[in-house]
Amino acid sequence: MKLLKDILYKAGIIEVVGSTNVAITALTFDSRKIEKDSLFIAIKGTQHDGHVYMNEVIEKGAIAILCEEFPNEINDKITFVKVKDTSAALGIVAANFYDNPSEKLKLVGVTGTNGKTTTVTLLFNLFKKLGYKVGLISTVKNQINNDVLASTHTTPDAIQLNALLKQMFDKGCTHCFMEVSSHAVVQNRIAGVSFVGGVFTNITHDHLDYHKTFDDYIKAKKHFFDLLNNNAFALTNKDDANGDVMLQNTKAAKKTYSLRSMADYKCKVVENQFSGLLLNIDNQEVWSKLIGSFNAYNLLAVYATAILLKEDKTNVLTTLSSLTSVEGRFQYIRTDEGVIGIVDYAHTPDALVNVLKTIMDIRTGNEQVITVVGCGGDRDAAKRPMMAKIACDLSNKVILTSDNPRSEDPEAIIKQMQKGVDAVNNKKTISITDRSEAIKTACSYAKPGDIILIAGKGHEKYQEIKGVKHDFDDMLVLQENLKLFEK
Repeated sequence: MKLLKDILYKAGIIEVVGSTNVAITALTFDSRKIEKDSLFIAIKGTQHDGHVYMNEVIEKGAIAILCEEFPNEINDKITFVKVKDTSAALGIVAANFYDNPSEKLKLVGVTGTNGKTTTVTLLFNLFKKLGYKVGLISTVKNQINNDVLASTHTTPDAIQLNALLKQMFDKGCTHCFMEVSSHAVVQNRIAGVSFVGGVFTNITHDHLDYHKTFDDYIKAKKHFFDLLNNNAFALTNKDDANGDVMLQNTKAAKKTYSLRSMADYKCKVVENQFSGLLLNIDNQEVWSKLIGSFNAYNLLAVYATAILLKEDKTNVLTTLSSLTSVEGRFQYIRTDEGVIGIVDYAHTPDALVNVLKTIMDIRTGNEQVITVVGCGGDRDAAKRPMMAKIACDLSNKVILTSDNPRSEDPEAIIKQMQKGVDAVNNKKTISITDRSEAIKTACSYAKPGDIILIAGKGHEKYQEIKGVKHDFDDMLVLQENLKLFEK
């Protein structure tokens, strides 16, 4: 419980009607979650305008309302606070309500199209092994030390985020590693949050259903770095075409990492095998259980971040070599017959290229690469033919199937993917709408030594169809069918 006047600090108040000397028990921007004596924040969203529900929340027990427009009739028992932008103010009042927990932690945000989840998870595991109490906020899960919490968004809303950060601090965490999505930046979910560092992995074609243009998508990522203060660091991938763009207006200390260019932190891939990577990081060789050059970038970003957080180089490199892959990220199994099955979250063109090129780099040349791939519904449709073309160009056989069709017709999604399949590749491509049947068919094609890639869903344990999430685990389905077809 806090006084309203205290949680409004730096919220950009334009006008107040009523007293700010009232006690607030809770915050919400969801009219269905009103508690007695809570503050309701009226957000103008893409689908709903919270201002419409002001009378309803008063009836349910709200004692104060933060809004952009006062109602026509003012209830004199309620305090109304007007600000220019309630979505931006929400983050600030949430931080104040929870005693600004981000300022008490070493909070590092990681943004980019691919590699965010792997990077934050590796950082979390590294710092745990270094002896710290650590928090994790990711697409796959949120975690406080050993306690795992469900994750519904890549980046939680501002209230959930600050509540989570406060939990982390209360449980003794000194560090937190957090994915920062472009949606979160644009929607002000990180407003009022203090970061000691920001990391940029890469940027490629994704989320254009939301951002509309690639330029808008780049600006959303860049804005995260614009928000960093001069006590923070901004670490960017020098090898990405937009890496330097991220640093243009930041006040933070500018640092770079690279596999191909001059940078503050350098890495070279010495060996790349299914058993792991031999890397030379800052002139010291390190063996990693992770696979592929894209993971070399992730490991280098983790190393650089740890050094920027003042950790000992030798301790970091030693501990780095003990880290294992993240669930659903190039997660592979090998049967007794020598068939290799790989499950990966690759759901963007660039991620699919990275995974398939990694397979190409490691294979001896005699094996078939059999790829099962789909595209999600209600998402960026422009990448669908691109995904199919990449799979066809870099595989011996391709099965186009469902991903999470959501509200769309899965067969219509597959038809859009088929537009990327040219006449040359048409002979090696089939379409099977049922994902389970598609994986089974891929396994039936495989001979000893062949490589099966199941792309798109990775760690997910469900398939979303017409608003219903059905139990579905790519790895479990793959394992069951590989056993079925073992000779």
